[in-house]
Amino acid sequence: MNWWKALIGVVLLVGVTGITVGGLKHRPPPAVEAQFSKARRANITRTITGAGKVNAVTTVKISSNLSGDLIALPVKEADRVAKGQVIGRIDPTRFQAAAKQAKAAQMAARAEIQVAQVEVQRTELECRRVGGLQQKGLNSRSDLEKAEADRDAAAGRLASARERFAQATGAYDEAANNLAKTTLVSPIDGTVIELTREVGERVRGSDLSEDVVMTLASLSAMEVKVEVSEHEVMYLREGQKADITVDAIEGQTFEGTVTEIARKALIKNPNTEQEVITFPTKVAFNNPPASIYPGMSGEVRIAAEKRDGALVVPIQAVTVRSERNTPEHRPAVEVGTSLTVKKVTEPLNKVVFVVDGEGRARMRRVRTGIATDTELEILEGLQEGDKLVEGPYRLLAKDLKDGDWVKEMTKKRPGAMPQGQI
Repeated sequence: MNWWKALIGVVLLVGVTGITVGGLKHRPPPAVEAQFSKARRANITRTITGAGKVNAVTTVKISSNLSGDLIALPVKEADRVAKGQVIGRIDPTRFQAAAKQAKAAQMAARAEIQVAQVEVQRTELECRRVGGLQQKGLNSRSDLEKAEADRDAAAGRLASARERFAQATGAYDEAANNLAKTTLVSPIDGTVIELTREVGERVRGSDLSEDVVMTLASLSAMEVKVEVSEHEVMYLREGQKADITVDAIEGQTFEGTVTEIARKALIKNPNTEQEVITFPTKVAFNNPPASIYPGMSGEVRIAAEKRDGALVVPIQAVTVRSERNTPEHRPAVEVGTSLTVKKVTEPLNKVVFVVDGEGRARMRRVRTGIATDTELEILEGLQEGDKLVEGPYRLLAKDLKDGDWVKEMTKKRPGAMPQGQI
């Protein structure tokens, strides 16, 4: 019986030793569940988007240069008007009186010219007569000099009369111009989109500020004005095609064209952490429908650049890591002078995690190109068919390390309750 006990002891010893050795043997950490995707070839287009307001390409504010009572307003909102059509009248009474006065002054000046011309002719004949007598010795030298002086004075009065006539003509032209301005006419073919005055109200004309009576717009040419960031405006060119959607018209997309790109930046909150730099850009409708009106909200998508057969990956598969956390990292760069505190800065690199044949995530630097809302072009660092970690976001952005074991995330069964919940 003793040898049975010894045999059992040996078996137990061997079992315990095997368990201990197995426990001490290095085991790989459990694989992290992740979402996978593959690098593939596809056509990709750099799309620049922006939201803004619909406006008419041509909008004109009608105001008066004169002050007076508005006595007629023959148009109303939404009326179509033609260029040169009368769209309003200001009381012309005092301007008519001023024009009549200026006209009378002009006529009086003209009459003075005629009188002065007669006097010039008379003195010229008198000067000739006295000169002839003086040559014959029938009068003195002083008589000739007096006749010449009278002739020259008459010529001066004629010149003065002509200047007064010119002055009176200018005054009359100004009065006639003011009288004409009491009638408001349309400078364009368009539509009345806003009336800000009513008949009987007083209009205040001024060269320093405008008192708008109405606003006209040419609704046959419409555009959307958007603001494009400083990082995207460099890819814009006039004439590029765009798709326009209007919030009020669901399910329809309209063709447009980039018509104007500002050359001066619009800076909001300058010199603060919230500083935003944009460039106003106008996109015109190629064929605006009649149902679009100024002030509607719209969005544009501009096709700025296109690549055929590019190597693309899901945009969320690309993340950034500091230089020290990327393969073959370079030493950090010190910046500053001897008079300032040195600050160590580390550049950030764009990386992806490629799943190797063993199931490990290998960090790899990449150089990117065109981006869309969902995909990103890879210029260097990947090959077609490479298996990538696509998500989740927190895993890619922070937790995943080079060499970590990963496995494809299992899809949850519909209606399955998360583990740990009852």
